[in-house]
Amino acid sequence: DIDLQAIALRTPGFSGADLANIMNEAALLAARHGSKQITQAHVEEAVEKVFAGPERKSRRLGEKERKRVAYHEAGHALVAFHCPNAPPVTKISNIPRGKAALGYTLQLPEEERYLVTKSELLDRICVSLGGRAAEKIIMGEVSSGAQNDLEMATEIARSMICRFGMNEKIGPVALFRETSPFLRVPGFSQTTEPLSPELASEVDKQVRQLMSEQNARAQKIIEEHRNSLEKVAERLLVQEIMSKDEFRKIAGEIE
Repeated sequence: DIDLQAIALRTPGFSGADLANIMNEAALLAARHGSKQITQAHVEEAVEKVFAGPERKSRRLGEKERKRVAYHEAGHALVAFHCPNAPPVTKISNIPRGKAALGYTLQLPEEERYLVTKSELLDRICVSLGGRAAEKIIMGEVSSGAQNDLEMATEIARSMICRFGMNEKIGPVALFRETSPFLRVPGFSQTTEPLSPELASEVDKQVRQLMSEQNARAQKIIEEHRNSLEKVAERLLVQEIMSKDEFRKIAGEIE
């Protein structure tokens, strides 16, 4: 049986064409597995393939890099667990996917959302920086693996300040305009209102300050819950994938 509600929660904002693509992928997976029916597992794997790309188990990492990736993903998950406005963690993987991802943490909202609050955006930034914070604390230095996380977090911070009026210093003004009503944050195409050098400098200052605050917050969470972080990472190194129930049990019980 297919749990349509669960699939709907995993695919917010997907078009009919996107959903058709997922079902086509699920059918291919079922055929490869010799199954006569598409199962829930096939659909969920198809959703993950669309989100993060196909599994690349042939991409073999050295033990040191595997450890770094495990702690990176555990950092994302643990920070998300302790951010009250972050979507719950559904799955953590230490398996490379797509062209660049060496692991990933899947978060899914418990209901479909159309609006996002300032507190939720701050938590998104904090979670994005959680992997980098874990690398810094456990491995002693950060790596280039946090590039996409930094790009996403910075884009959210800039949008909060320049599009949503969520910064007291800059005020309730929109300095960016979307070029299409169909574009969404992050990764939107935008035009910028002409800014004076002083205002542009202040915007950059506020973006850096917001990022610095959330980075410090992520590091504090990691340091306060280091035992949980190590337990999650160690489990990932052994079994490569962790379910939401297993993660929540570890994150909630070990401090």
